[in-house]
Amino acid sequence: MLHVMFNVDCNPVGKQRPKFRKIGNFVQTYTPKKTVDFEQQVRKAAERAMGGMEPLETPVALYCYVRLLPGRSFPKKRLEACLNGFEAPTKKPDIDNLAKSVLDAMNGVIFCDDKQVVSLHLKKVYATDPGVDILVKEELE
Repeated sequence: MLHVMFNVDCNPVGKQRPKFRKIGNFVQTYTPKKTVDFEQQVRKAAERAMGGMEPLETPVALYCYVRLLPGRSFPKKRLEACLNGFEAPTKKPDIDNLAKSVLDAMNGVIFCDDKQVVSLHLKKVYATDPGVDILVKEELE
């Protein structure tokens, strides 16, 4: 059973809604820059982790540990509670949007298509260093 593990050290960004702009008589749809930048960082880290291997074609399980910074205005006592796991991050980004960003970034790199993901496990936690720790395992049983 093959597995790929890597981390991305940056502020996690959930998939944002597409934006629209009118150019003459045409409407152009585009993905916001923050989403594109985050997905590119995940994609580059995934490519390094794969080391030139072909994308997996089997069913896979995704485990994602999302590290978020606590609020800057948190008092010291609350900050300590957050970092010790006594308070969960119920703030944005939404966990489903985070999953979408990570899955889209790994399409064609870790797996051929995100439809192969048969098991998805995400957890948001507060941390002093923001980022995402990712484990993708073949789910052969």
